[in-house]
Amino acid sequence: MSQLVLLRHGQSQWNAENLFTGWYDVALTEQGESEAREAGRLLAAEPGLDLRVLHTSVLARAIRTANLALDEAGRSWLPTRRHWRLNERHYGDLQGKNKKETTAQFGEAQVKEWRRSYATPPPPVAPGSEHHPVGDPRYRDVPAEVLPTTECLADVVDRALPYWEDAIVPDLLAEGPRGGAVLVVAHGNSLRALRKHIDGIADDDITGLEIPTGIPYLYELADDLSVVSGRYLGDPDAAAAAADAVRRQAG
Repeated sequence: MSQLVLLRHGQSQWNAENLFTGWYDVALTEQGESEAREAGRLLAAEPGLDLRVLHTSVLARAIRTANLALDEAGRSWLPTRRHWRLNERHYGDLQGKNKKETTAQFGEAQVKEWRRSYATPPPPVAPGSEHHPVGDPRYRDVPAEVLPTTECLADVVDRALPYWEDAIVPDLLAEGPRGGAVLVVAHGNSLRALRKHIDGIADDDITGLEIPTGIPYLYELADDLSVVSGRYLGDPDAAAAAADAVRRQAG
């Protein structure tokens, strides 16, 4: 069987301030760094888990989380691949805004539609905004027309799955010395996109899936990559409580 570990970055500064973050680059909080180290301890303690390769987004909070976790797990030497297709969902004009204040301004139903519907993106970010990806050196080799100015989850699925097929799946199916578990450290919505695909979650049902920060999720996958099992490492009640906290962020 193949093993896949999905890990959302630890709490970021804008998570703590309850702001829409998206593609904006923010640092981890002290709590976020602690979550990342705890994730590394959970990875190290899992019997038979042989991490062999790391995939991350190009956003610093995911990279920092991966570094801290792997240092703690004794796997800082893992070969690493980074790609913008694993970035968080681009929240368009909502980026940088407070979630509860946005709910008060536009109403709970509208904000829930923007946050958790499958196919409704928020308003796009304006050209020239600091939240527009054009001009960021991370994306200088990406055609401007491909870079998003807003995204719904369906858009994240569409841009994440090519990376899944072209980069992550070959690592999952590798045999011999290259074989071993694959670790993906990314973001709430890019991981929701992967889990939707892996678990075959329906469009209407994916709205109910919340991804807690800093808790590794381990899949055991059959040779055809169908799911044999999937679970959070550590205390399942703690994972459920952390997911519920994410659910309450917009008030």
